Formats: sequence, structure tokens, C-alpha cells
Amino acid sequence: QCLLSGSWRSDTGCRIVVFTVGKDGSFSGSYLPVPAAGNSEILSSPLKGSQQDVGLVLQPIFSFTVHWQHRDTTQMSAFLGQCYVGTNGEETLHALWLLREASGSPADDWKATR
Repeated sequence: QCLLSGSWRSDTGCRIVVFTVGKDGSFSGSYLPVPAAGNSEILSSPLKGSQQDVGLVLQPIFSFTVHWQHRDTTQMSAFLGQCYVGTNGEETLHALWLLREASGSPADDWKATR
């Protein structure tokens, strides 16, 4: 059974901490990206999400959003993925993400999502 609660590290070194998952599947936590060279502005950012009932599915699908705490930008990311348990019992998360920045006008909307 895959338990989402705990501390996770991405392939790039980002750290995700998921606090206790509620009975309804909701959870909160924090996301700390890898500091860019010389960038001291990167802060731990809050995340909120939900996952499937692990009583029904052993390798649950999950989603969460991160509201980035940067001093100079307004950004949010959405993550959607699944928690897997390997044959050796190791848990891994596989996820896709979208990053959205606030845009100044509808004309700039096309470049606001990555």
C-alpha cells in the first residue's frame, strides 16, 4: 500500500512534505524547490491536495496545487500523478505538472502557462 504522508524528494532535488492525509483523502504540506544558483528568494511554499481512498486502491492517484511564495511573481502549479509501490516495497510518486503565472492582459495569456 502506498502512503502519501511523509517527505519526498524529486529527481531534481525538490522536497515535498505531505502532512497527514485525512479520512476524506485531503492533505496539506509544503514544497521547497531546489535553490537556483545565487537565488536566495526561493521559499517553502504551501500545497493542498487530495488522493484516492487507499482502502479501495493500493496505488492511489493524487493531485495537489502549490501557491508559490516568491517575492517577485504570482504563480501557482498543479500536479497530478500516482503513487506506486515497486516490487521491492519502495514507494515512488510519478506526476505531471503545469505552472501558471499571472498575466497582465488577455493578449499575454498564451505565455502564462508552462
